[in-house]
This record gives sequence, structure tokens and C-alpha cells, in this order.
Amino acid sequence: MVNGKQLETAAYNRPIEASVDILILCTGNICRSPMAEALLRERLRERGIEATISSAGITFDGRAATDEAIKAAAAYNVDLTEHRSRVMNADMLHNAHLVIAMERMHAREAIVLGESLLQRTFTLKELVRRAEAMGARGPEETIDAWLVRVGADRRPMELFGESVDDDVADPYLGPPRVYEACIAELDDLLRRLVGLLWPLASKGAA
Repeated sequence: MVNGKQLETAAYNRPIEASVDILILCTGNICRSPMAEALLRERLRERGIEATISSAGITFDGRAATDEAIKAAAAYNVDLTEHRSRVMNADMLHNAHLVIAMERMHAREAIVLGESLLQRTFTLKELVRRAEAMGARGPEETIDAWLVRVGADRRPMELFGESVDDDVADPYLGPPRVYEACIAELDDLLRRLVGLLWPLASKGAA
């Protein structure tokens, strides 16, 4: 017989939708977004959470991740050697339940392709900050409902300009230490995000 605790745990460990699709955006899709994609995929795999994680950019198509990104990711036991960049398009964006941008400008580029995308497109820092203020996803809450709650009273003009509060700095052309700082920041933010989307699963619930 399944007890209430098991039912509650199952609710948090289940895929939020039949198939959860998360798209991560940056400029070239050769540094930040592939590192974030690989990290998020690994953090979810560790918790037994099913999701489709992908990434794209707004400039390069078919390029490998930078050597520095590959080395930085390897220190976190994730492999970027097979990664090839993609340019985002409307289909990618509209198929995603959640679009995570590295900077405000990436979120703006996404929202231009569909007004409805605002409610599910956030910078990573913005999403974590808002989610920590609003609270973790509830046991019966879908990802769409959670994002509406997290994005309550949010306006498109809040994505104008640049902000260190919302943007993950681009390590491109920087030395290894800049990449190391970037991936450490990404890993911290993504761990916090996973804990908010799957609160019991993030505590090791099975």
C-alpha cells in the first residue's frame, strides 16, 4: 500500500509534464550555454529526473565548444567534446517548457520570436532569484503554473539593457580562470534551480 509520504515524493520525482524540454541560450553556443546544458543534464540524471536539455545561440552554427570550456567542464565530469553550436529558431523556443538565457539580450532575442515566450523565458540569475523569493514548486504544480507564479508582475521592459544581477558574464577569449569562475557560478545557480523545481528530489528522495 502506498502511503502519503510516498505519494508526495512521487509527485516531486515525476516529470513535470509528459516530457520536459529545457532550452538554454547564450551568444555563440560555444561556452556558457553548452556548459550549462551539460551541467543541468548531469544534475538531473543524478536525481533520476527525466528531461530533455538542449542549448543554442544567436550567432554560430556548427562550431565546437572552446577548448577552455571543454577543460572547465571536464573538471565537473561532463564532456563537451561532441558539442556543436546551433542557432536558435522559433521551433526550438516554442517546443520548450522553459527557456533559460545567460543574459538579458538572449532572452530579448527569444521573446521577439513569440510574445507568449515571455512567461517561460528568463535569465538564469533572474529565474533563481525570483524562484527563491516566491518558493519552490508545489507537489501538484505544473512547470507552467510554477513559472506563472515565479514571473508574476514581470514586464518585458525588465529585460532591457544589461545587468550584473541578471547576466552571467561571457568567458569567451578569457583565460582558464575566467572559465573556471563561470562554470562554478553556473553549477551553483543550476543546483539551486533544480532544488526549487524538484525540492524533494534535490534532497535525495527516491
